[in-house]
Amino acid sequence: MNRRLNYLAMIFLILMWGCAGAIQPRSVPLSAISDTPETLTGQGNSACTDDNTNADTGDFDEEFQQTDSDGEIQVALDEALTYCRSAQSFWQKGDIDNALEALDQAYALLLNVNDIENPKLMRQKEDLRFMISKRILEIYASRNISVKGKHDAIPLTINKYVKKELARFSKSKFFRDAYKRSGKYRPFIVEELKKNGLPVELSWLPLIESGFNVHALSGARALGLWQFIPSTGYKFGLNRDRYIDERMNPRKSTKAAIAYLKELHQIFGDWTTVLAAYNCGEGRVLKVIRSQQVNYLDNFWDLYEKLPGETACYVPRFLATLHIVSHPEKYGLDKLEVSSPQPYEEVSVSKQVSLKDVAKAIGVCADDLKALNPELRQKIVPPGKYTLRIPVGKSATLLAELGKIPVSHTSEPVYRAKAKSRKPVFVYHRIKRGDTLSQIAKRYHTTSKKIRRVNKIYKRDYLVAGNILKIPQKNVRNASKSSKSSRTGHRGISTHVVKKGDSLWNIARKYGISTRDLHRVNKLRGNRLSIGQVLKIPKNRKIAKSSSARRLKTYRVKNGDVPVEIARRYNMSLKRFLYVNRLTPRSKIYPGQRLYVE
Repeated sequence: MNRRLNYLAMIFLILMWGCAGAIQPRSVPLSAISDTPETLTGQGNSACTDDNTNADTGDFDEEFQQTDSDGEIQVALDEALTYCRSAQSFWQKGDIDNALEALDQAYALLLNVNDIENPKLMRQKEDLRFMISKRILEIYASRNISVKGKHDAIPLTINKYVKKELARFSKSKFFRDAYKRSGKYRPFIVEELKKNGLPVELSWLPLIESGFNVHALSGARALGLWQFIPSTGYKFGLNRDRYIDERMNPRKSTKAAIAYLKELHQIFGDWTTVLAAYNCGEGRVLKVIRSQQVNYLDNFWDLYEKLPGETACYVPRFLATLHIVSHPEKYGLDKLEVSSPQPYEEVSVSKQVSLKDVAKAIGVCADDLKALNPELRQKIVPPGKYTLRIPVGKSATLLAELGKIPVSHTSEPVYRAKAKSRKPVFVYHRIKRGDTLSQIAKRYHTTSKKIRRVNKIYKRDYLVAGNILKIPQKNVRNASKSSKSSRTGHRGISTHVVKKGDSLWNIARKYGISTRDLHRVNKLRGNRLSIGQVLKIPKNRKIAKSSSARRLKTYRVKNGDVPVEIARRYNMSLKRFLYVNRLTPRSKIYPGQRLYVE
């Protein structure tokens, strides 16, 4: 126990070596640590390195055999190194207590080695001291994020959480449809899992991720069988550009998912925890685990209580899926017709052609060709060399007809041209302290139900100050037209879409009304406006009456215009001109402003 108190002293030594800023308590996957002290000397996964540290065990062995005069010291250092290797072996087997005991013995040997005159032996001692200190930090850090239990299998637990998902999931249409589609992809997934030594039960994970639908897209922009978000997809080699998105490629995304699952298993060592991390991210799970001050993770269901609500359903739902597919007769799955993989052959194509034209040229159904190449976003072969999958027996036909197939181009330019003519469907509102959904909905002339649906707010009146809400707007396109032409509806009200630089005062001047009228009609509390906001514009009855009698028309102010000259140009008195436009002698006019003239 007294020697254990020296751990603080060892950490102080690390600070003296100048590495305290780089070494942090963290988890190191056991598979990443070799039987030699390479990792401990800063040459492996460590964030802290030292130029004076030897690269491998061979360097230590060579230096330990120097002179007979330092024989006793050499024996002690050799024995300490042996203890370090034993600690490494114990840790890899999960025996943390014996690993710490071995490191304790190694450190005790170093404390007994004093009065070293040989500089090489002194350096070896300090290297060993550093290695022991660092390994102790890593073992204690790993104890806070490891989960005890079987690490090579998925436990088929049946508890209240799993039973709840069983009752809900077993009778759902989603589950049955997904089960039918599973036959198209599971054989390849199972084969890849076996190659990588992972449990074949993981082949059912796409059922709850995407329903075995390669085109499934979540609200978080996760796409494909395995529901990769773009950043995670890039990390594991799934490319995405204007033409392709490999997250929808079942084979490539399966290999990426397996790589991700293996990485998570190296971190957590327990498959139920891995599943939770796959759903909500390893960072979130590590944060939950590290927030605990004790090593309480004797089983996953303690961690389960601390996870987000979505993940709280995810793991039990997967375990319920395994239970259902393990008893097909009980749940009526044996009566379902399961799809089978579609055979295909590959042809290298270097011409930008559409799948529709290719299908017509080789005499197959276009939908079958699209199903074989789901990663093609626009159903067009990208420029450059591309491996196209086609039904078996059609490769010769394609190569013969490829020269006759016309070059196809994407429809993106047409889409952009149309998009420019469209007005925004939403306006945006930054939530302030005290805001409620009903107040925001009233301000933007919509309903709180629509705002909740667009922003996916499931808790009533749950708002966070500083967040931005998308506010759906009705007939924005028509409103903009009416604001330009200043035409009024049957109730004498037109609308105006707020643009950059608009203010209540400018808008009121533009339409010949007062800011008080705008506040009253639009039920505004202050003067702040949002770009894209639709304002109701009440009709100026005095102007309307005079315009019907005198047939007023509009005039756009130009540079250098002044009210007197405009009035003289249209044979109006200055008083009349100011009255019609709700101006005063001190009012200023601006280029581009529209004014009424006779």
